[in-house]
Amino acid sequence: MRTNLRTHPTRPLTGIRNLGILAHVDAGKTTVTERVLYATGATHKRGEVHDGTTVTDFDPQERDRGITIFAAAVSCDWDGHRINLIDTPGHVDFSDEVERSLRVLDGAVAVFDAVAGVEPQSESVWRQADRHQVPRIAFVNKLDRAGADLDTAVASIRDRLHTVPLVVQLPIGREDGFTGVVDLVRMRALVWGAGGEAYQEGPVPDDLREEAGRRRRLLEEAVAELHPVALEEFCAGAALRDATLAAALRDLTRGGEGVVVLCGSAYRNRGIEPLLDAVVAYLPSPLDVPAVRGTLGGEVRERAADPAAPFAGLVFKVTATATGRLTYVRVYAGTIEKGATVLDATAGRTERVGRILRVQADRNTEVDRAVAGDIVAVIGPKSARAGATLCAPDAPLVFEPPSVAAPVVSVAVEARRSLDTDRLASALAQLVEEDPSLAVRTDAETGQTVLSGMGELHLEVAVEKIRRAQQIELSVGRPQVAYRETVARGVAGLLYRHVKQEGGAGQFAHVVLDVEPLDAAAGATDGFVFRSAVTGGRVPQEYVRAVEAGCRDALAEGPLGGHPVTGLRVTLADGATHSKDSSEMAFRTAGRLALREALRASTMALLEPVIEVTVTVPDGAVGAVLGDLAARRGRVSGSAARAGTAVVTATVPLAELFGYASRLRGRTQGRGTFTTRPAGYAPVPAGVADALLTR
Repeated sequence: MRTNLRTHPTRPLTGIRNLGILAHVDAGKTTVTERVLYATGATHKRGEVHDGTTVTDFDPQERDRGITIFAAAVSCDWDGHRINLIDTPGHVDFSDEVERSLRVLDGAVAVFDAVAGVEPQSESVWRQADRHQVPRIAFVNKLDRAGADLDTAVASIRDRLHTVPLVVQLPIGREDGFTGVVDLVRMRALVWGAGGEAYQEGPVPDDLREEAGRRRRLLEEAVAELHPVALEEFCAGAALRDATLAAALRDLTRGGEGVVVLCGSAYRNRGIEPLLDAVVAYLPSPLDVPAVRGTLGGEVRERAADPAAPFAGLVFKVTATATGRLTYVRVYAGTIEKGATVLDATAGRTERVGRILRVQADRNTEVDRAVAGDIVAVIGPKSARAGATLCAPDAPLVFEPPSVAAPVVSVAVEARRSLDTDRLASALAQLVEEDPSLAVRTDAETGQTVLSGMGELHLEVAVEKIRRAQQIELSVGRPQVAYRETVARGVAGLLYRHVKQEGGAGQFAHVVLDVEPLDAAAGATDGFVFRSAVTGGRVPQEYVRAVEAGCRDALAEGPLGGHPVTGLRVTLADGATHSKDSSEMAFRTAGRLALREALRASTMALLEPVIEVTVTVPDGAVGAVLGDLAARRGRVSGSAARAGTAVVTATVPLAELFGYASRLRGRTQGRGTFTTRPAGYAPVPAGVADALLTR
């Protein structure tokens, strides 16, 4: 197996960069990744998405659909640094893959389309990176396209992402005439030839010298406003030295106070080398980020990024391949060696590491060890799941796992041949193991197997994966959305006594509950809050915790249609115990049954998932599209004109979006496109709710 990767067992941690490529679908993430691999010598041929020859989109479905579905890890070397890079999906249905990747990355490159600027999913992944406090640099791609404009794209970054863009390049030429950039930090011109070969460095062109000087001045002023050392030098000499400017840009990037903006055309192979230089110069190494935190026995502990420290790593991805089960691990501390025994601290069992692989998408190179800062795959662990902590058995530690979004769409899945039923169950279990955002359950009423996920495309990909890998003929039902129930008007003082006597020790628990909806400040229709107002020790604290656990049990099924319940506050107002018959089990049972009774006595409301839809259509089709959105119970929140097209933003119930792609194509002669992102839950109108509940 040919590979250009070199292992560097003694490479210092300052020479490692762990980063992801983030963007909206079709902004050019995978092409940027391919050009990075080509520029660094990791590949010797440029892969193309439209030809199905990319390294990271290696799955047959990715090549068929022309989109990234699964996060793929690759490694390459640049200027004495190892770059571990994860190409993440851009489609909203696969945002959980982005979430798990961001959990283990130290930095990211956000890619934006120079024509469209910040698009809906660009904004979503940016917010995900904000939550994980991942430093970013921005790359405005596709400057060779008609209508491309760097300044407009930068303005959208400032306005929609609420960050300070620090533009360090000026394009040379526009659209088809884009040939290079002016580096505003070192005031030099970088020009690429027609074939995209290595750039030629030279002086700033005469016709751009004045504009470059003006933009350099703006950059210095923006940096001086944010960086105290730069401000001091700027005030003293009315300018910044190149070294001071570069150091300030590095500090601002790593501190999250600004984002360095570069530009180029990945498809034309222009702008990639300066992007790599910026990754090395501005994004952090494992030593530049705070020490990772974990818990042990409820106590928070830090583990430094030190190869000599006890081993600790986080599993962020699991895949089944022909060569075995690959467990992807970010090593945060210590060293892991081939043949070592590690502790799965999440499951509480030890595992043996048979092999360690440095991954290049679907290819790999075996190595003897991995150290702090590395991202590798290991073969051997049988039970480790995404989110599990692997650590040294004599120094246990548990990291907080990546969050997993709740599925919003479900389909019934069954094998057409009864002989394939067991194989289907095994395949579904493997799917859920590889993708925690999928869920499988058996419907209690119908006995059907129900597969739930983040959207129609998510479920289509999952079902097709089973068909291709297992050669099973499947029947798939119509997609169904995941409704929720909430309290519109609660009850106060609901008394419930749980008394059970069947010989020997009995069960006794007396509880009084107040149930009310959560107000806007507490999270509105999202969540559950429990508190105790019992005084005088009438209910011991351990029984209070049991009542809360029982209430949480009751949230699984609401009284309207058996949907999960959310958006309520429960107060334990009073209670009583028995000296012999009270127990935690009795109070947990009382809490569960009391809340069920309280919910039946409350006024309940049905909630449905809603989606923010951004539709781009020709000017002449706006009326038809607006009418169709209104018929789907959509609420238009904005519209804008852009070069002969209209961009309409609306919030639409997910249940009304099934089949929208084909309807939109029909109303716009195939020229309309749309993108989506989750917008939470909203109450179902009374008439619609009645129809749903009487089905």
